[in-house]
Amino acid sequence: MTHIEPGDIQAQAQFELEEYINEQAQDVAPEFEIDSVGDCDFGTLYRVWSGMKLLGTFYRAVDGLWVAQPCNVEQRPRCETPEQAQLMIIALSGLLVADAA
Repeated sequence: MTHIEPGDIQAQAQFELEEYINEQAQDVAPEFEIDSVGDCDFGTLYRVWSGMKLLGTFYRAVDGLWVAQPCNVEQRPRCETPEQAQLMIIALSGLLVADAA
């Protein structure tokens, strides 16, 4: 039996979640809008909207990673790309659903 380190399990789960989010976002992405505002704490703060509803914000941290801040969720996932941050906000907002087909 192969021993799997806890960090490896977490990395695999994160990868699978990102893959799932990417697949689901292909169909729903046009329904969302992204804009930005200047922020004295975060620099450029990007906002993800679904119609007139703010889903969350994201920004680039000093370490180069992107921090997603979904509304009404305490999680603050750190992502490699701004696209991943956007998708994470959409997913944590509950707007991605599995395809029944």
